[in-house]
Order: sequence, then C-alpha cells, then structure tokens
Amino acid sequence: MKSIELYTEEIDDMEEVAEELFSQMGRFEIQKNSLIIVFVEEDADYPELYRMLSERFNCPVIGCTAMAMLMGKKGYCGVGISLLVLTADDCEFSVGMTEELNSENCEEEVTKTYKELRAKLSSEPKLVISYGGMIMDETHAPADTVVNAIGAAGNGVPVYGALASDGFTFDGFRIFCNGQVSRNGQVMALIAGNIEPKFVSVNSISNRASFSYAVTEAIRNQVLRVGNVSFIEALKREDMLVVKEKVIGDYILSPFLLKMTLESGDSVEVGRVLSVLNHETGAGSFLGAVPEGANLSVGIIGRLEVQETVKAAFDRVLKELNDSEGKYHTLLCNSCATRFLALASNPTGEADAYKGRLPEDCSLIGFYTYGEICPMTGNKTGKSYNFFHNYTFTIMMI
Repeated sequence: MKSIELYTEEIDDMEEVAEELFSQMGRFEIQKNSLIIVFVEEDADYPELYRMLSERFNCPVIGCTAMAMLMGKKGYCGVGISLLVLTADDCEFSVGMTEELNSENCEEEVTKTYKELRAKLSSEPKLVISYGGMIMDETHAPADTVVNAIGAAGNGVPVYGALASDGFTFDGFRIFCNGQVSRNGQVMALIAGNIEPKFVSVNSISNRASFSYAVTEAIRNQVLRVGNVSFIEALKREDMLVVKEKVIGDYILSPFLLKMTLESGDSVEVGRVLSVLNHETGAGSFLGAVPEGANLSVGIIGRLEVQETVKAAFDRVLKELNDSEGKYHTLLCNSCATRFLALASNPTGEADAYKGRLPEDCSLIGFYTYGEICPMTGNKTGKSYNFFHNYTFTIMMI
C-alpha cells in the first residue's frame, strides 16, 4: 500500500484548501482502490470540504475534528487540515458510519454496520480504522462497547482509531464519513487484502496519587461504589473535585488507571478519564468501561515522561521500518489530549521524537484525541486484544 500526507493551514476557503492539497500530490500515482483520512480543525466547514475533495478524488473519506495534528514532515501542527491518502491495487476498502449511538443501540448498530460493510469485500478484513464521539452523559455508550462490538463482528479483527477531539470545548467534536457528519456515530473503514498492520502503544505514567480502590459496583462505564463507599464519597475522602456534574475538563490531566486480569491470565492496565458525576446516585461516568473487581488508581503525568515514552515508541518503530526492507510506508499516530496538556509550553515535544528521523518514503499523520483505540499484547500469552485507552501514544504501521 502506498500513501501520501497532505496539509494546509487554510481553514476558511474550502476551494482553496482542496486546490492546495491536490497540488501537493505532484506525481503521486493513485492505484485501483483508495481511502482518504482527514483531520480538521473544529471551525472548518467539513461538508463543503468534502464536496471540493470529491470533485478531485474519486474515493471514500473518513475522519474527525482534531484539537491539534501530527504530520511526518511538518511535525506538530496546531491548526489546519490534514489528509492521508492510502492507495493500493491489492487492497479493498469498505467505508460506512452507524446511526447516532447510545447505550441501548450501540452493539446492534455497530454489528449491523460492520456486516453491511463486510458484504462489500471479497475477503475477510484484516484491519478496521475507526473514529467516534465520546460520553458526555449517562445515555452514551462507552468506547469499549463500540470496540468490542467491532472486534466480535470481525472475529477478532484488529481495530485502530480514536475519539474525535476539539479545542477543549468538549462540544465541538464531530465524526465524518463521506458527506455525513455525526457527533456520536462510529465511522469504520474495513480494509482487506495485502495488509499486515503492526501496533505500538506506550503510556507516560510512573507516579500515582494516593487514590486506590477496588470497584465493587459498576454498570458499563458507571462506577457506583468503590470499596464500601459511593464513588463520589471516595473522591471526597481524597479531597478531589466533586462540586460539578460535567468534570471531564477538571480530570483530563489526572486519568484514573484501570488494572484488570483477563480470563486468559493476561494483566492489562488502561486509562479512564472521568467525565460526569451523578450526585443523586453517587456514581461517576468514565469515557471507557470499568468492570467490577478491577482496581482504580490515579496517575500523575509529567512532561519528561511524555517525551521519553514517545521517543521509546519511535525507536521501536524506526527499527521495524528498517528491518521491514520497505514493506511498511505509512504510520498513523494517535496521542492522548492528556499528554498534550502535560507538554504545556512545549507542544512540539512528541513530534520532535520522530521529525527528521523517518525514511523519505514514509508518511505519518495523527492527532491529539480524547481517547485512543489500539490493540495491546498480553503480558503472559502474547495474545493481541483490542482496547480503548485514555493516556497512551499509539502508532500503527501499514
């Protein structure tokens, strides 16, 4: 599969945007089947952008809004519109989006959409690239439910993607599929054929706060009780903020860490950002699911750790690129908004880990997200699991 990354700082005149992006194609050759992945600033007019792109590119488009972007050659991009064009003679793409999702219809809608997209392919998908919205109240489905439903419908197919983000307004995020725009739909691109994706994910937490409780009562992403008290009571005991209902902006820099043991015996730890507090029930709702029996603690993220972990991730990826002898040419990256905030006055800190080090023929595109979707490898069995994360830097090689 071949690819090319395109970028512009223009966000107002969509005709100018399309012309500028198309001009960057140069002599890049479009093959039999193609897919465009687009990340845009929340103020950009995506429907108009799609209309302009569709006049120049005859292929499906998926993507979402992004607070900031990562590009291979330019590095960190705080504003603008970025595109990745994927094209291949020996791969197929099938693209679609669910209806708006909630906790009641999520599994059914995701499964139905997946099956419809699978029917358009001549072979089983080997990868799903997917973007979605996030939980802003208790009626929304946790991201894990979506990820698990895709994996189940695809018999364990790896899923890579993220939640849309915005400029920390938490209400400007949107998801795109061709001419469609959604807030809580899930867009999926199923890819079949000659593709063998590889994944790397790293976290940036080694220090923890004193908060550490076993989850004793939970429903999906809602934690009602930890230990022998309500979740809100536990927060009060630790002098943590409880006076508001929507608290995602207050807790995004201090993700809760969820450690659990799977049936296979593998132990995993992922992040969970607290989003909503229910003062009537004493419960807290997270962006991802929290099972009963798991242990919740609170991580402390530092700038130095963010920079060190992303460098370690790219050291691994660059070795893989060199060892692959030209097999891999494309990197998709998603980094947590928590990491972005931790970088503070040095927003280029993660991009500096790879800028100038990538092979000339390698494309890279990514963005800062409110949640990452990336497979993880079990610590005992070596088995791969699809997971939703909240404090990681993830990379996919294709």
